[in-house]
Amino acid sequence: MFSRDELQRYARQMAMPEFGAAGQEKLRAARVLLIGAGGLGSPAALYLAAAGVGTLGIVDADEVELSNLHRQLLHATDDIGRTKVESAAAALRGVNPHVRVEPMRERFTAANAPDLARGWDAVLDGSDNFPTRYASNDACVALGIPNVYGSVWRFEGQVSVFAPHLGGPCYRCLNPRAPEPGTVPSCAEAGVLGVMPGLVGTLQALEAIKLITGIGEPLVGRLVHIDGAAMKFREFALRRDPDCARCADGRRHLPVEAEGEFCEAVAVMTDDEISVTDLAGLRGEGNNHVLLDVREPWELATARLDPCLHIPMGELASRTAEIPRDVPVYVMCHGGVRSGRVVEFLRSQGFGNVTNVRGGISAWSAEVDGSVPAY
Repeated sequence: MFSRDELQRYARQMAMPEFGAAGQEKLRAARVLLIGAGGLGSPAALYLAAAGVGTLGIVDADEVELSNLHRQLLHATDDIGRTKVESAAAALRGVNPHVRVEPMRERFTAANAPDLARGWDAVLDGSDNFPTRYASNDACVALGIPNVYGSVWRFEGQVSVFAPHLGGPCYRCLNPRAPEPGTVPSCAEAGVLGVMPGLVGTLQALEAIKLITGIGEPLVGRLVHIDGAAMKFREFALRRDPDCARCADGRRHLPVEAEGEFCEAVAVMTDDEISVTDLAGLRGEGNNHVLLDVREPWELATARLDPCLHIPMGELASRTAEIPRDVPVYVMCHGGVRSGRVVEFLRSQGFGNVTNVRGGISAWSAEVDGSVPAY
């Protein structure tokens, strides 16, 4: 059944009595879809390929950026600018030529989720946004496919398996609706230690292998929380919500609908916001104003716009006296989340002419001046 190369390659795991040749055969016949070739998808894909999963599908619409490389180990410096699915496919074929890789350069959305998820034995969700998480959950519930969930935030991580068809809850049982846009910081805003996605993604790969081979006890109905700073693992029991909008009896086959907003999904510009292109016009015309940068000092050293008034968000409450009240104040951060909160705070303190710079310096780099470093 196995070639000499395969026998040598998989010898150590086939030597385990509970795994053996039967477990290896199950892996070789399996099809696993990875949503995202980023921080979580990188270690998961590498270990699944090395273990001998027969077919790996990878869905990702992005290109490799320098800021990815501290945590996305599928990609190398020479891959910057290359599509992530192309880079990932090349890396995985180098790890194990016996594995078939199906790259799909597109975003996993509510519109295409059922088609992309259909036909896979397990879906490993390595996404970093709520619309994709809800779309993958809803599609997996409808199709009866286990959804291996992982998420990271700074020093923390979570892993679970959502599978109502196996008796556990779905993602919506825990989080019925997505949070309001801007209320939860993104990875770029909050930061993440590069090792944490590696740890969580590796555990996701382990759960996928357990589900495929039937070995061990998958995290169905359980969630593991990891505190990397304290090196503590806590397990929480999860129960299905009998009234869940997605996995309750009679609702599993409902159409997959969009939930939440992607980071770049913009609504109508509000009175509290200004686009980076409009801000560039104001600065070019020399209009009297103050650009208040609320990022951390290391961020300012990485990319900055001059002139600006720099007050990190954490110091703002004690330094409001430094902010003028007689000229327009435009507040900027990295992506527009922190600055939006600062605008709310300043207005509560009586500042009447403060405006959030939508998209922050990241949007400025992308839309106005590419010489400003992106990070």
